[in-house]
Amino acid sequence: MPHATPLIATLVAGICLAFIAGLVAHRFRLPPIAGYLLAGVCIGPFTPGFVADQKLANELAEIGVILLMFGVGLHFSLKDLLSVRTIAIPGAIGQILVATFFGLLLGLAMGWSAGSGFVFGLSLSVASTVVLLRALQERRMVETEKGRIAVGWLIVEDLVMVLTLVLLPPLAGVLGGMAQTADVDPDLTRALGIGAVWTAVGVTAVKVSAFIALMLVVGRKVIPLILHYVAHTGSRELFRLSVLAIALGVAFGSAKLFGVSFALGAFFAGMVLAESQLSQQAARETLPLRDAFAVLFFVSVGMLFDPVNLLERPLAILATVVTIIFIKSAAAYLIVKAFGYPRTIALTIAASLAQIGEFSFILVVLGVGLKLLPPVAQDLVVAGALFSILVNPLLFMAVDRYGAKLDVATEPAGEEAAPKAEEAASLEDVPEPTTLSDHAVVVGYGRVGRHVVERLRAAGIPLLVIEERAGVAEALRESGIEAIGEPAGNRGVLAQANIAGARWFVTAIPDAFAAGTLIEQARAANGALAIVARATSQAEADHLRQFGANHIVIAKEELASAMAEQLLKADGLRRDAGAQGELDLAAPLPA
Repeated sequence: MPHATPLIATLVAGICLAFIAGLVAHRFRLPPIAGYLLAGVCIGPFTPGFVADQKLANELAEIGVILLMFGVGLHFSLKDLLSVRTIAIPGAIGQILVATFFGLLLGLAMGWSAGSGFVFGLSLSVASTVVLLRALQERRMVETEKGRIAVGWLIVEDLVMVLTLVLLPPLAGVLGGMAQTADVDPDLTRALGIGAVWTAVGVTAVKVSAFIALMLVVGRKVIPLILHYVAHTGSRELFRLSVLAIALGVAFGSAKLFGVSFALGAFFAGMVLAESQLSQQAARETLPLRDAFAVLFFVSVGMLFDPVNLLERPLAILATVVTIIFIKSAAAYLIVKAFGYPRTIALTIAASLAQIGEFSFILVVLGVGLKLLPPVAQDLVVAGALFSILVNPLLFMAVDRYGAKLDVATEPAGEEAAPKAEEAASLEDVPEPTTLSDHAVVVGYGRVGRHVVERLRAAGIPLLVIEERAGVAEALRESGIEAIGEPAGNRGVLAQANIAGARWFVTAIPDAFAAGTLIEQARAANGALAIVARATSQAEADHLRQFGANHIVIAKEELASAMAEQLLKADGLRRDAGAQGELDLAAPLPA
């Protein structure tokens, strides 16, 4: 049996080099994505040395896209999706039109035909699923209003691209390329008495509608039922396998049977599963694979880049990057502001969409194959994707740092500052810090945080809860508990909780890495703060202690201690007060 195959070699080279390059990028305070992209350039066909299999890398990256969208669907409900339809649908379509128009102008400036420029502009108009969702998840924004708008916008873009990929082959002849109508049954076209293009539109609309209806009507009952049945088997291995089978199976089936993209199919699979009580556990089970394969996506993008293009076409690349990063994001910003949303949301959406990715590659490859685009268009799209992905984390950092300050600085005074009544519900005001002092700040209101809050409240200790689920925070406020409905890592949230005047700080979230960052920020703001954190192992406890935690509760140790305490309290198991001996384990337990 050979010890080196293209699949194994691509996996090992991609992951190992991405780790090394990502570590170096982190050391120089650069986004890890920069290291992943550089790793792809190093193992790509345009640089000397080892060359990984590009086709395999793209297929592995597609798995990452599927798992990522499935995870987003697990945190996204149909109600959330419908709540942003008034901005997501017109916003996405408007931004696509603006980006396509400027891409058309750029194509005409390079001497291409109008049809070529149109397709080139379309390829620049759609954002990358992986880049957008990674940015939102790192900032724990997926469940916030900003995140819901961004994800809804992304879903609309994906639907438009699915329709585009179906319509482009029959329209290629009109646009100046080679028309292909193999995907449309000629007999169906003749029977309907209409052209191939409109037949393709109708067939696509029927397929997508059938898929959505199937998932919302049948999938909402069948998928959770399967997961609950597997959970009752008591096998964690089978449960993990069932989650992967649902995510990958629905994504593959949706693409093959309904012509829907893998990403869109996986999203709806996760969304219907979100109604199950096991959705959080399902999300945790897919997290390691999701992260690993998402890294391979960035590696696969780097493999497409030929550094020679920087010398041969600098102006064309610059114009492409400007269109992606500035023109497209400016269009999104103006659209969001036109709908009455505040500057912070508009800036976040603009930063989210200032990049391109997987759909852009698919579209430009199809355009080249249909003779609609010259081969140089693919190089420009890859270069544009590479630079926009590199710049995107920096844009988010700028929004995090300056977005809220701009809102405060430009807010008019007096009656003119009052928003319209119909817009008030959608505006996010910059809240004042709490008036509490010598209080406890609890981060997270899950199963652990809930018990902590109940005990503190019973003891009469003033407290404030930071919970990223806005609905939960609102319910807490209604019950008389002060709460902030944003991720604790968002800029200004700890200041809003008056961490400098607090007495206790409790991180009840299970993520030790996120907790460590919060503890470091809290300790920097208040050196006398008593910080209590949770951990699942001694290694996590040491990690949190390094960042400034005073008291760390290790779950397994506390469980063992509680079990032993229950034994000691049981009748007949404790020796007399003057005895020195140990427990009489041979004594029968009381009935």
